[in-house]
Amino acid sequence: MPPLPKPTKKEYDYIVIGGGSGGMAGARRAAGIHGASVAMIEKHSVLGGTCVNVGCVPKKVMWNTASIFETLRQAKGYGYEFGDVRFDWNTIKQKRDAYITRLNGIYDRNAAKENVEHFHGYASFVDKNTLHVSNTEDSSFEIKGKKILIATGSHAIVPNVPGAELGITSDGFFDLEEQPKRVAVVGTGYIGIELAGIFHALGSEVTVFSRTKQILRKFDPIIKDTLLEHMQKTGVQFTFDSKVTALRKADNGIKVEFESNEQKGELEVDCVLWAVGRAASTKGLNLDAVGVELNEKQQIVVDEYQNTTTENIYALGDVIGKAELTPVAIAASRKLSDRLFGGEKFKNSKLDYVNVPTVVFSHPTSGTIGYTEEEARKKFGDDNIKVYVSQFGNMFFSVLEEKEPTAYKIIVSGPEEKVVGLHIIGRGSDEILQGFGVAIRMGATKADFDNCVAIHPTSAEELVTMR
Repeated sequence: MPPLPKPTKKEYDYIVIGGGSGGMAGARRAAGIHGASVAMIEKHSVLGGTCVNVGCVPKKVMWNTASIFETLRQAKGYGYEFGDVRFDWNTIKQKRDAYITRLNGIYDRNAAKENVEHFHGYASFVDKNTLHVSNTEDSSFEIKGKKILIATGSHAIVPNVPGAELGITSDGFFDLEEQPKRVAVVGTGYIGIELAGIFHALGSEVTVFSRTKQILRKFDPIIKDTLLEHMQKTGVQFTFDSKVTALRKADNGIKVEFESNEQKGELEVDCVLWAVGRAASTKGLNLDAVGVELNEKQQIVVDEYQNTTTENIYALGDVIGKAELTPVAIAASRKLSDRLFGGEKFKNSKLDYVNVPTVVFSHPTSGTIGYTEEEARKKFGDDNIKVYVSQFGNMFFSVLEEKEPTAYKIIVSGPEEKVVGLHIIGRGSDEILQGFGVAIRMGATKADFDNCVAIHPTSAEELVTMR
């Protein structure tokens, strides 16, 4: 169903700015479950936001693509014989794009099915109950709502250096028609590490530029150190303590000018990927007009119930800069809609941001929930925590010359040994973590883990047999 040209109501119960995963989840819950009149405004031509269009979903397709290529290489160690394998980037791009288009259609139909009125345009506040929406210079209107949710997400940062426009962001990764043979990835957060891993697994020469001597800075050392060592062993190049100072065109690609350890250097590549962080998408909303407070990073300030500093205006997802994950935005948005429109039963509904599991689709995958060891020591004290660690080889690699690390860490606190942190890296970690996340959310102790009979032979059994 195409967007509506004009509002059909004088005032809506709820207006949602942003048609991404968080905005859509809240809009559908408010309209479909609680019967509120809901308008949703999206500035892009398609619904789904970053996750569906240029994030989690197409990234996972490319991770799957890279993993299949790895498996084909490993298959020969299991006795399979076949000729050289050729990979065509453009083929999977077309299939991936077609899949995303289908998802966009599903989002459209779901909004219509739940009676969410969808408008295309840029929204800005006139007052705390009124938005001005424009999609062209000649097409604009005002729309009123009793309550307004800001779920506008975030966007990739491009550094202010000469020639920066020669590089691409994670958005541009999904526009690539052909596979670049030489790639520079600037940044070592999960986006940079994931895309570097995809490029490398598919055969590109990859150099990663890091401002420090580490990757995945906020993760526990058992993940970031294990993954860094493995990436280096498999041929990913790293330039540490570095700063990219400029990009310029070269005869056969792009020249990357950088400084590292007080030395200047150059590297010629075919593609430069900026992965230096993301910024909240608040520009143009005219938040000053309604007194919505921003922090120093220009993220919207909210309380534990997603309330902004202005009554009846709410915010969640990447735009608030807290646990910037699609499932977090979805969960927070549904709970907010329950609280606003679900009556007395849901008057205290809110998302608990503690113990949120998350996965990095690296090669191999890694996952984390709860406190890192450093965070746990600071919170509970050295004498009140205990750390269990196991590092071993996954059985899959037992007949292969190629080896891949598996490393698990359980962090417990107090005499009851309550599990307050779990950090895992190795084959299948992405799927393993979900179930253990449920247990940790329920307050599991180390004894609870130990009392679960192991499933043999698996890697996950190590988590219930660790001593």
